[in-house]
Parts: sequence; C-alpha cells; structure tokens
Amino acid sequence: MTSPAGRGHQARRHARRAALQAVYQWQMTAQEPADIERQFREEQDMARVDTEYFHELVHGVPARVGELDAYLAPLLDRPLAQVDPVERAILRLAAYELAQRPEVPYRVVLNEAVDIARLFGAEQGHRYVNATLDRLARHLRPLEAGGPLPE
Repeated sequence: MTSPAGRGHQARRHARRAALQAVYQWQMTAQEPADIERQFREEQDMARVDTEYFHELVHGVPARVGELDAYLAPLLDRPLAQVDPVERAILRLAAYELAQRPEVPYRVVLNEAVDIARLFGAEQGHRYVNATLDRLARHLRPLEAGGPLPE
C-alpha cells in the first residue's frame, strides 16, 4: 500500500505531466488558462492528479511568464522562442516551481523536469533541460543548490 506521502508525490507527478500538456497548449494556441483547465477536467482522467497543484501551475505559469522568461533567457544558448516548444513548457513549469514553491526541494523540481523531458521532449532535450535548470536553481536558490555560478 502506498503511504499518504507517496500518494501525494505521485499525484504531484501526474499534475506536472498534465500541466506540461496544458502549458504547451497555452503556448501554441494562446487559449485562456481557465478554458484549458476546464477542457482537461472534462476530457482527461484526472483521478490520480493533484488538481490543486495542476490548477496552480496552469494559471501560475501564464500569469508569471514574463518573470519566468527573464529568469531563463540569460541561461539559454538561443532565444527562448527558438527552444523546442515542449522543452520551453518544461523550463517554464520548473522555473515557476523553483521561484514560487520553495518548499519543493530543487532536486525534486529538476528530477521531475528531466523525467518529463525524457518522456515528451526531443531525443537529448533532457540534457538541455537539466543543464539550464541546474544553473537556474543556483541563482534562485543559492543556499539550497550550492551557491550562484560565477559571472
């Protein structure tokens, strides 16, 4: 039997995966996050999803996209618009968690993002996601992630 903590972890993992799809849809269609969330709740099996966390991610990423992109842009080797759309959505979701959810350990955020990139991203996209988010964690959570990188 899974412990309550284990169920919570799995439910958050499912929330992140569903949120990736929703944020990707938002990036590609510019639909309102509320409409996308409603569509997911009506058309997807959300039984194993932490729906509160899903809601927060689906609304939080678009609401803070300028801030998130500003965190990410200096760490990338190309303009954010040229990053694969799936990987862009993963980076934005993880940046949101790193910035807005300090109670979630940065290693959890990175590991979840890399796992999602392996599932949904380009062949070596998980490496790009990992390297970018590792650098971002050092800037947003210097004490937890081992300090800022040298300039």
